[in-house]
Amino acid sequence: MFAVAAAVALASKRDEDTLSENVRRLFHTRTSKAGRAVFAVVWFRSSGWFALHILTETM
Repeated sequence: MFAVAAAVALASKRDEDTLSENVRRLFHTRTSKAGRAVFAVVWFRSSGWFALHILTETM
């Protein structure tokens, strides 16, 4: 799903429409330390859960 979203955004000629730019805007990572912290927590929790899910075949 990520590859499709990224490909569509890159094929588009509009500015600031990539998945990365939209995530930065959503979490205000350029202007807010709190936004950066929230993003980091969400990212690491999600990746940690996914790794455990795949490796232990649970959840």
